[in-house]
Amino acid sequence: MRNHISVKNLSLADAIREGYKKGQEDEGLEPIVRAGSSGRPLGRLRDGDYVIFYDIRGEREIELTQSLTADDFPHFSRKKNLHLNFVTMIPYGPSLNVRVAFPREEKIRNTITEVISRAGLRLAKISESEKAVHIGYFLNGKSDDLFPGEERFVIPSLQGIASYAQKPEMCAESVAEEVIAKLRDPSYSVIVANLANVDVVGHNEDKAAALKAVETVDSALGRIVEACCGQKATLLVTSDHGTVEEWLYADGTVNTGHTKNPVPFVLADYFQGKREKWALKEQGELADVAPTLLDLLGLEKPIEMTGQSLILDPASSEKIRQKLVFLILDGWGLRKETKGNLIHEARTPYFDKLWADFPHSLLKASGEAVGMPSHTVGNSEAGHLHLGAGRRVLLDRVKIDKAIEEGNFFCNPAFLWSMEGAKREKKALHLMGIVSHYSSHGTIKHLFALLRMAKEQALEKVYIHAFIGRRGEKPESGAIYVEKVEEMAKSLGVGKAVTVIGRYWALDREENWDRVEKAYRALVHGEGIKVSGQSHF
Repeated sequence: MRNHISVKNLSLADAIREGYKKGQEDEGLEPIVRAGSSGRPLGRLRDGDYVIFYDIRGEREIELTQSLTADDFPHFSRKKNLHLNFVTMIPYGPSLNVRVAFPREEKIRNTITEVISRAGLRLAKISESEKAVHIGYFLNGKSDDLFPGEERFVIPSLQGIASYAQKPEMCAESVAEEVIAKLRDPSYSVIVANLANVDVVGHNEDKAAALKAVETVDSALGRIVEACCGQKATLLVTSDHGTVEEWLYADGTVNTGHTKNPVPFVLADYFQGKREKWALKEQGELADVAPTLLDLLGLEKPIEMTGQSLILDPASSEKIRQKLVFLILDGWGLRKETKGNLIHEARTPYFDKLWADFPHSLLKASGEAVGMPSHTVGNSEAGHLHLGAGRRVLLDRVKIDKAIEEGNFFCNPAFLWSMEGAKREKKALHLMGIVSHYSSHGTIKHLFALLRMAKEQALEKVYIHAFIGRRGEKPESGAIYVEKVEEMAKSLGVGKAVTVIGRYWALDREENWDRVEKAYRALVHGEGIKVSGQSHF
């Protein structure tokens, strides 16, 4: 095995810091594996072991889960006879061979897509593959269903680059071209599109690239505005959450995460060949967008949609639209303060003109407004879910946090099955997932709750496999979080951190199977940078 580090008493957190010195960052961190004094990897996944994947999103977790559980898996060679007893925190996909700790309670019915479909209108959804799951699965209420009349046009995101900061233009031009093509096609009544650049590039610490991403989106917006004007279409422009409008923390370090700031909503109506003035509410939330869109289409809002139209007097307005374009500027937040505000700093003439010329509102896109705990930042999953659902939807994180507070987390049938099975069969229990105070993928709090439960169940062999990634965190936070994990394991007397790997490898969602294979081989075969030294036990 390569890169074997043999240092006594070297913790995994210290090994991560060694990686920082060599230029590595959390998200792309090469696998680090705990080894014994002989160099043999410790805590690898073995036949019959039990695994709890405690992440709470799913679309970035499904590929690794498939590689560890699927009987038929063609993407890379795997260890024979690795039969794992697997639990996922929430459903990651419909056909996985796993138990689910917190299954979906009910389907989210009558989303904006479903209502448009039932009205007999043809709907085109356009994005590049980085955001395909958002305007598909999440906008449809966490459903993979394709409704009659709904068509999805996915432009492959760029491949072969280490970071989108190298190509901040991404595929925005192609997305804009596809929108324009569908505008010219008379068979489509509604077009939904996502421009991903600001969010995706904003997760890097490259200011020049982030500014270029903002300006690229603005340029694409300008082309779409021109086409809407030519086709006498109605254009709705909004976002799912903020990012680069709050580029700096108070101490001056770069914030690569999402924000709590509101997002814009603009109604630009070119339907009658003039800039029709509408009266809009000054403020709202993402769940109000779907009822507004239905007002414009002259469709009745279903009873499940508790959001309210942003149009102050919809009854007096003309409701028959020839074309309606719903454009999501992913990650485009608004903030009054100009310091560290890259939306303000970038050249955005097309957005500025829309904002100046047409009625607009500010929408809440974080915290309780998108089904999350109060005072927490927004994210693309919650944002698109609420844009499509037209109601507040309590997210899995809130449900799980409540289960921990009320104690029923610790008698969850899926968790008990895995822990009792591991104890009875003398197998190891593996806890796998993101380690972060607050990530859209999960929280360290859920890992700690599982460790406490493992202690209550008197388990002896408990191994922790930590995925790290700096989005929204301060520099070198991965080492800090892994250190907290090691400290908690020591204080409880249960659990051993044995793997750390960047989320770039473990949490892919675009079938980059070479990345997933690297994570698989670290977890199963122990391939990676070996750290042999004393652990906490």
